[in-house]
Amino acid sequence: MQLSGDSGRDRAYQYLRGTVLSDPAVSGTFINEQAVATEVGVSRTPVREALLMLAAEDLVQLVPHRGAFVAPVPGREIAEMMQARGVIECWAATSCQAAGTAPVALMSEVLEEQRSIVESGDAREFIELDSQFHALLIGATGNSVLIRLYDSLRARHVLLGVVALRRSATRRQEVLTEHQAIVDGLASGDTAAAEAAILRHLDTTGRILMHG
Repeated sequence: MQLSGDSGRDRAYQYLRGTVLSDPAVSGTFINEQAVATEVGVSRTPVREALLMLAAEDLVQLVPHRGAFVAPVPGREIAEMMQARGVIECWAATSCQAAGTAPVALMSEVLEEQRSIVESGDAREFIELDSQFHALLIGATGNSVLIRLYDSLRARHVLLGVVALRRSATRRQEVLTEHQAIVDGLASGDTAAAEAAILRHLDTTGRILMHG
């Protein structure tokens, strides 16, 4: 039975988002709308609506007369993404420390969730938690504009994080160590240490993505 309406669109969206974020084989290819519709059990209309949602997250490019293309992330964008995150996250650390709102307990809880799946969880699940870890710091600033801006980067954050895990067998353990350093800096009230830990974390991820 084929579903229609929002439920069909949402199912198609979840399927497509999971595929784009988790399957490296789709990078550099066009999405086959009919194949997705058949797999999910919907018509092509909700698939197209789902692709519009993915395009808004910058996960696919809509090419006229061709369809939705899953473009590889160019090196320049990787560098710019890490720079942008560094600026935002370091400012957030400074702001939260000054206001006494650093979400140390919540970030520690997410870090423990990451530890619990470091061996058994899939790459996407691990990086979704990674994204949540960082978003907690941004959310604690209370700056609604910054929160929305950072949230707009989230899908790219997850995509690049999954790629980094696939390129480095030791990356999961490194992420745990780097996240712990961020938490330690925030917990001790040492803003400089927290910022340095954030920048080291982003720099390491960037180098893996750029150079393997």
